[in-house]
Amino acid sequence: MVPRFLFCAVIPLALLAPGCGEKDEPSLSGPPVVDDAPAPGPSGSIPTGDGDGGVAVEEIGEFERPAFVAQPQGESALYVVEQAGRIVRVAGNGRRSVFLDIARLVNAEGNEQGLLSVAFAPDYGRSGRFYVDYTNRGGNTRVVEYRRARRGTRADPRSARVVLKVAQPFANHNGGLLLFDRGGDLHVGLGDGGSGGDPERNGQDLGTLLGKLLRIDPRRGGGDAYRIPASNPFVRRAGARPEILAYGLRNPWRFSLDRETGDLWIGDVGQGEQEEVDAVAADEIESGANFGWSAFEGTAPFNDDEEAPGAIKPVLTYGRDGGCSITGGYVVRDPRLESLYGRYLYADFCAGQLRSFNAHQALAGRGTDDRPLGLQVPAISSFAEDARGRVYATSLDGPVYRLVPE
Repeated sequence: MVPRFLFCAVIPLALLAPGCGEKDEPSLSGPPVVDDAPAPGPSGSIPTGDGDGGVAVEEIGEFERPAFVAQPQGESALYVVEQAGRIVRVAGNGRRSVFLDIARLVNAEGNEQGLLSVAFAPDYGRSGRFYVDYTNRGGNTRVVEYRRARRGTRADPRSARVVLKVAQPFANHNGGLLLFDRGGDLHVGLGDGGSGGDPERNGQDLGTLLGKLLRIDPRRGGGDAYRIPASNPFVRRAGARPEILAYGLRNPWRFSLDRETGDLWIGDVGQGEQEEVDAVAADEIESGANFGWSAFEGTAPFNDDEEAPGAIKPVLTYGRDGGCSITGGYVVRDPRLESLYGRYLYADFCAGQLRSFNAHQALAGRGTDDRPLGLQVPAISSFAEDARGRVYATSLDGPVYRLVPE
């Protein structure tokens, strides 16, 4: 089994070995980052789009294998995660600076390894807290808290505090996304540990964090590095890890929470036959959802020695004719993108074609009106959403794009 996320990347990661010092800044192209988006209207005031065009991509700049973009509340600056181990701050006027450089700590040798995301705490403006997910030199997952330095445009590397350690038996299926919810809890995506076919049967094993979506309060508590939300579904189940929010996942490389409804959406990378999009309504997030891997790959039975009673079926699947590795996205809530509003936007790393479907319709079990948008982003590694709901797409070839009205 070939590792399935990024296995067809154009640029070998070995050419981007991490270094210890400052690197040359990539050249800036495209417009400055301006805070010009109107606030979304009240729920239901904007009709769901038909997904048919009306959108363009505006290049923000070129970076070194960008893997994610984030923005703290109250800032106009964007923060671009580079897979080899840097976070670049792009100010509202377009000026760049290195916010954090941990390349010496990061193992980015495997296509699915590296610095994979950043999440700013809801109180970042006051506390300066933010969190990164990366694979360390031993290839294991680390979720680490940092603090902003007093100057405000750089992180303080001395503030590092390890929040979560997860051993990775193989180099692939690391997950890697961090995302805060409305209540201030941190969601952590973890793949099944890698190789192919879930050899350790982690997907259905509630005793391991691998193959799971976790939810934690990343602040210290009771002498522990983090706290467990009392409403997590497996807090009181013997033998289950209380951090687990959902399970039965192969590699939830990118997931999201609908900023309007709170619904959970996951792009789970498939094995060799089916890529899938999973979804759970906001009022069912704490139900302990089981998405079926590795008893199922998408809708098809997979490991016949595994059972997944009550497994939730994907809202969308596609096969090898549609690509090789899903890049999960967002339900678009930028009111300027009329054709995409209320639609789940996603892509495939190999195909590069941006596609969408009606999110409400799919979540209600009424099928999908899945269709192409008419835009391509080669080697698309991630979608992202800023504090105002504008949507971005990153390409491992270098560009970061913002989606704008055509």
